Amino acid sequence: MSDILSRLSAPAGAQKAERRVGRGPGSGVGKNCGRGSKGQRSRGHMGKVHFQGGQTPIQRRLPKRGFNVPSPIKTVSINVSVLERFDAGTEVNEEALRAARLVQGRGVKIKILGDGDLTKKLVVTADSFSKSAVSKIESAGGKANVTAPAAPQS
Repeated sequence: MSDILSRLSAPAGAQKAERRVGRGPGSGVGKNCGRGSKGQRSRGHMGKVHFQGGQTPIQRRLPKRGFNVPSPIKTVSINVSVLERFDAGTEVNEEALRAARLVQGRGVKIKILGDGDLTKKLVVTADSFSKSAVSKIESAGGKANVTAPAAPQS
């Protein structure tokens, strides 16, 4: 085994030597280092990528089009079956849902949907409810409270 390890070497072409430029005419890349002769491209840095030599660039020649849609308010949907994890008699509001990692992010609206069953009496406060969610919460003895909409900022 040690005999093989001492004879290991990289396959041909795996360790390519770095190209040394500007080291005399015998190297094949002396004097101008493979950059041709004179001009901006042969110097130390290339110009800006989309610079058109002082001509008004294409993105300024073309007119603006359309408009940016403001980002919509995100709504988090939570089913009634998920509320089963809370203890009976507790108030389930945004803080409780965040503590349970069901709501994340800022400025989100919470909507309770009616998928699944609810057996515990809960007081649920959210931005909106589906009709089936309200009926299931109230049939379990709980209460569904809708939060007041925020006053518009002026």
